[in-house]
Amino acid sequence: MNNVNMELATFGGGCFWCTEAVFQEIKGVVKVVSGYSGGQVPGHPTYREICSGLTGHAEVIQVTFDNQIISYQDLLIVFMTTHDPTTLNRQGADRGTQYRSVIFYHNTKQKEIANAVIGEVKPYYENEIVTQVAALDVFYEAEKEHQNYYRDNPTQGYCSFVIAPKLAKLRTLHASKLANK
Repeated sequence: MNNVNMELATFGGGCFWCTEAVFQEIKGVVKVVSGYSGGQVPGHPTYREICSGLTGHAEVIQVTFDNQIISYQDLLIVFMTTHDPTTLNRQGADRGTQYRSVIFYHNTKQKEIANAVIGEVKPYYENEIVTQVAALDVFYEAEKEHQNYYRDNPTQGYCSFVIAPKLAKLRTLHASKLANK
């Protein structure tokens, strides 16, 4: 793989355990890191601080991908179709601004593509899309126990009842984008 082809994408779609598990299955994705972004409180926040909802940060993932294998546009389509972009500050039972739907762009081109993809998927949703599109300011890596959560804890209740159905949906909707395991 050529490092010239590597790009970063940063998405928040509810609990980062879910979005991390989804993107770890996509071909062309080299690395997925769970973390926090978009808050107004300076300094590296902790999971407990994020869960309070007081920092303004969202649970996000940062995806390193090879743009020769998968495009940013295709990653966004996966993102927009594997979580509910129509619920404000909520995904399933997870509620609060830390669970908001957000695309943090790294450059102007990503911003333009994000807005175009939202327009492209909009007709498929009954309700209005509330996904925010914002410039990435800073990304804080989450604590070690939040990395590779689904892979390390597949039988944990949340993984079985929340993440596994999202992965089943991914495998149905985006089979052609899956990495060969």
